[in-house]
Amino acid sequence: MAKATTIKIKLLSTADTGFFYVTKKNSRTMTEKMSVRKYDPVAKKHVEFKEAKIK
Repeated sequence: MAKATTIKIKLLSTADTGFFYVTKKNSRTMTEKMSVRKYDPVAKKHVEFKEAKIK
């Protein structure tokens, strides 16, 4: 079997609230770590979310 092109990743809040999103990314086209600005409902504002591994 071939290796899957999309992998599941966890986007963890940099506001240290513990809140995270789970999303998919194409590991062949996006080789660097993903970083997105999204809403954190615990902090009640938009913050940066950085990629972390799903355990």
